[in-house]
Amino acid sequence: MKSYILTGIFALVLLMTSCSDRPVAPAELPAPITAFIQQNFPNQAITFAQKDLEITGWQYDVVLADGTQIEFDTDQMWDKIQCPMTNPVPAVLIPAPIMSYLQGNFPGVMIQKIDKDSFGYEVELANGLELKFNQAGALMEMDD
Repeated sequence: MKSYILTGIFALVLLMTSCSDRPVAPAELPAPITAFIQQNFPNQAITFAQKDLEITGWQYDVVLADGTQIEFDTDQMWDKIQCPMTNPVPAVLIPAPIMSYLQGNFPGVMIQKIDKDSFGYEVELANGLELKFNQAGALMEMDD
């Protein structure tokens, strides 16, 4: 009985691995993803897109012409945004309490990366600081 279960698990893992990491044409991206990019990065073309099969569904990774990298979760919502040193993460994508904290404590410092985690958000600034905020936007940790 155990061998049947192990064989089934192995087959599932093998199937998922063989289906994972497929390049996709920008026109094949789901509408919510292309709408998000057009709204928040209007002057940037999609230069590369890839979909990854996870247990919960498809995740998408997109690279824009300026080097911005965006990861989308299985609900087609952004999960991580990393911008090149010349362009900040658009302010409209930063939760208001986090943006308020950053403007008050680090005025003029660009936000290069924002990553949604189970605890909240991780933000990386152009000066090298990494800050972790909880779901409510309160600072939990700072690291350089």
